[in-house]
Amino acid sequence: MAKNKQTKKNEAIALDVQLSKGEAFIEKNLKKILIVLAAAIVVVAGIFIWRNHQQKQNAEAADLLAKSQVAFAQEQYEQALNGDGAQSMGFLKIIDEYGSTDAGNLAKAYAGICYAELNKVDDAIKMLESFSTKDDQMVSPSAIAALGNCYVKKGDTQKGIDLLLKAAKTADNDAVTPVFLLQAGQLYESLNQQDKALELYQQIKDKYFRSPLSAEIDKYIERATK
Repeated sequence: MAKNKQTKKNEAIALDVQLSKGEAFIEKNLKKILIVLAAAIVVVAGIFIWRNHQQKQNAEAADLLAKSQVAFAQEQYEQALNGDGAQSMGFLKIIDEYGSTDAGNLAKAYAGICYAELNKVDDAIKMLESFSTKDDQMVSPSAIAALGNCYVKKGDTQKGIDLLLKAAKTADNDAVTPVFLLQAGQLYESLNQQDKALELYQQIKDKYFRSPLSAEIDKYIERATK
């Protein structure tokens, strides 16, 4: 019995020692622990603030983008790029101020197409290559195809074809894929590669028969087989 009491007493003493060591450790390292905790709080709060800021920034950029899209739709490409000094800011300034947002990224695609339409091919390539493509069936494929056309203008026909085929694959719809395939086919013909052109024309006929282009694709097929 006395032995059990002594054992319990020893265990209690050991526990006190461990607690004392723990308290000493905490006291000694309290400043470090508080710094770590504070840093963690700052990081979490920072992420929360950044997300809210990004949402607000993207909403602002989307509103500004819509105003510049009006000029773009009217084929006023200089105004679309640089704004009108009153209602629209212009794609370039949106990119400068909101480039990290989704709307700012989209402005790069619009700006690249504007430059292409203004025959500023190098500027168009630089802008379109800075555009981050998304998983969509219209905007990203159109930007990729526009980039392909720019390389064709620069004399790199094969790279232009490759990008047009990438645009067609990215889109994979009846609206724009046949357009990109047809253009790629015509470029293959310009390189005297009728067999590759024929393959693309046949793809339009077989897979995208709902497209308006399918109604006239036979003449391209006939030409490529001569």
